[in-house]
Amino acid sequence: MPKTEGSEPIQTAQAVGAPLLVAGLGPHGERAAPSDRIVLSDADVTFARERAFKVAVVLHTTESDWAKQQLAGMGAILRDHAAAITAVVDCGFSLDRQAQALNHLAGEKLDGVISIPLGNSRAVTDAYRAVSAAGKNLVLLDNAPVGLMPASDYVSVVSADNFGLGEIAAAQLSPYVPQGGKIGLVAFRLGFFATTQREISFRRWIERHRPDVVIRQVKFEQIDHIESLVGGFLDANTDTAALFAVWDGPALRTMRAVERRSRSIPMTTVDLGRDIATALAGRRLIKGVAAQRPFDQGRTAANVLLSSLAGNTVPSWIVLPGLPVTASNVIDAFQQVWHAPPPARLLAALECESTEAANDRTAGLHK
Repeated sequence: MPKTEGSEPIQTAQAVGAPLLVAGLGPHGERAAPSDRIVLSDADVTFARERAFKVAVVLHTTESDWAKQQLAGMGAILRDHAAAITAVVDCGFSLDRQAQALNHLAGEKLDGVISIPLGNSRAVTDAYRAVSAAGKNLVLLDNAPVGLMPASDYVSVVSADNFGLGEIAAAQLSPYVPQGGKIGLVAFRLGFFATTQREISFRRWIERHRPDVVIRQVKFEQIDHIESLVGGFLDANTDTAALFAVWDGPALRTMRAVERRSRSIPMTTVDLGRDIATALAGRRLIKGVAAQRPFDQGRTAANVLLSSLAGNTVPSWIVLPGLPVTASNVIDAFQQVWHAPPPARLLAALECESTEAANDRTAGLHK
């Protein structure tokens, strides 16, 4: 296999072409159902509008672009069906705050709750059960705590194809890793279901297609600690050839740690946040993204809730396919993911990169 210079990609048989997508099984081994199976009938729509359902949303945070887009997707569907979001709870990544919020909502006059479970604590599991036992239809996003069961405790889990996302990220990073190179995996210590699946599938893809590569792991628990943790990891592992971060928030902090050391280490991540999209457009460290669609995830979760409230049986594990994103398709991908025009700084990064590439070609002609 050819060696690399800097961050130029190498071409391998495994790295050329579209990456293989694999829909991971659900929390209890459920086979994935595609999100487009959730369709409301005319009777469902009429029923929902007559009832004017009340819904609460409980998220790990409401500050991220990701959460805002999920809420926007939910709101677009619920408003169209005369349903109202009566409460949005930001748990600040706190298990205790999530349990308290859910126990409070169990006593409120609500028809349904849409929530992202933070983890597997007994208090959180019991709180979700309390919501369900109080007669609220419960739709989960991305995760189902150990002990909760579909149908009895919740309606469905709506997630991305996290196994597919891990494979996309691995396939996009592979061309930038030289023979015998070492990859740093920035992993989430709390074992969040979605990130665990991404990590597992990333490792499996590398083991299958690049057995020459070694993966070293650095784990974080609090996102504010990532820059120092990754910095220490890079200082101790100076031969790191590439990096994978499990979502875009850790990727941005990882990128800062790399830049502080005046190094150029290619990276991939999951989620096409605005900052990541701009970095990708400018070819700065980020070389590829395995993107989810948060707006569409929110829409699907709302459709699932309305369908279940109308008395329909819905699949217990529903996935949205991932989207491979590189600098060449970042504009189209951004519009698919965010349902919005690309921001000016993303367009500027692409224009700047295009100008620099043209200058490089011109300089090459005059050598």
